[in-house]
Amino acid sequence: MSDEFFMRLAITEAWKYQGLTYPNPAVGAVVVTQEGAILAIAAHQRAAEAHAEVLALKEAYKVLSGDTAIETCYDAKAIHHYLHLHAKELFHHCTLYTTLEPCNHEGKTPSCAHLIQSLSLERVIIGTLDTHAVASGGARHLPASIGICEDACEALLLPFKAWQQRQCVVFKWAQRLSGTIDCGTISSLESRRYVHAMRDVCDLLVIGGHTVREDRPTLDSRLVKGKAPDILIYSHHQEFDQSIPLFQVQGREVFIDNTLSRLASYKNIIIEGGPALFRETQSLVTCYVSFTAPSSGGTVPFASEHVNFEFLHVAPSGHDITIWLRKKNE
Repeated sequence: MSDEFFMRLAITEAWKYQGLTYPNPAVGAVVVTQEGAILAIAAHQRAAEAHAEVLALKEAYKVLSGDTAIETCYDAKAIHHYLHLHAKELFHHCTLYTTLEPCNHEGKTPSCAHLIQSLSLERVIIGTLDTHAVASGGARHLPASIGICEDACEALLLPFKAWQQRQCVVFKWAQRLSGTIDCGTISSLESRRYVHAMRDVCDLLVIGGHTVREDRPTLDSRLVKGKAPDILIYSHHQEFDQSIPLFQVQGREVFIDNTLSRLASYKNIIIEGGPALFRETQSLVTCYVSFTAPSSGGTVPFASEHVNFEFLHVAPSGHDITIWLRKKNE
């Protein structure tokens, strides 16, 4: 198996958590033996929790040592400490693949680069370097090769770099194979859980006034028991039935505006919209995510104008297909 093959596994794993790790990047990691046997595949799942490299090393340690006591270590610091104490020379003939340069500082979690250095892995293969002023530089401490699948690893960082520079705006929609978006629930339960997990970490959710009046949504994160983001209802008509469920959710602000200027006050934004919002927000959107269900029906198409996209990642989500995209530069 080639280095590219193993890096692609890490990339695929990282995309499972895209949009869920804010304000951290989505990162994947794989650990293999000298003979090419896969010991672990992992990804960073949530900010303040263990990074991808640490989760992969935790699982690989368990496989190599047979020591299941490490399973009781959930906190990143506890995993680091356990591996420092017990791994000894276990990883000397192993290779670690990671989509992003291991972090070089101690923040909410210890330095991944320092842990990897202490374990003396034979090789560390890095997809792309970290440009973050505080976290970068980990490769200097490691037997690192850099740039395997670099473009694909950079694509993973698109939301992260956007909110580091200013803000990330993700436009999400659900459609059928026929391209329609109306007439009730479209996505599978797995897809809806994913969207709720995205809402849990976003600051602001934008939706059109027509959708609010027609669908009477709640727009919370109940499927993952998460928080409800603030809501911007983009509408030229300011009057809404206050019994619509989204107005009843505690701990959020609901704004009704006929402009999108309020987006400037937020960092991590999701737009859940149809044709009108798609048309009016194209200059603001960082990337798009579509959940396409294996069904037909409905009458309202998602969009009619001609727009060229670039696929970033495609994967199953329950019965649906999840597609991450960005607009092509014309």
